[in-house]
Amino acid sequence: MQISEQNNDEIIQQLKNISETLGDRALTVLKEAHASGETKRPDSERKLTQARRAIEKAISHLITD
Repeated sequence: MQISEQNNDEIIQQLKNISETLGDRALTVLKEAHASGETKRPDSERKLTQARRAIEKAISHLITD
């Protein structure tokens, strides 16, 4: 494995961790909104989900076959 591939693997793992954290936070926001009786998705959840999708896209760009 080349050094650049190793570095990519490390970055990919970090991005996966960030994606998971964003997903967890988005779910927490949804649960809190539901518990308080809100019927619409909170803006903060939308932003968290959008950020998670961007991270997932970055991961797909870094993965080499």
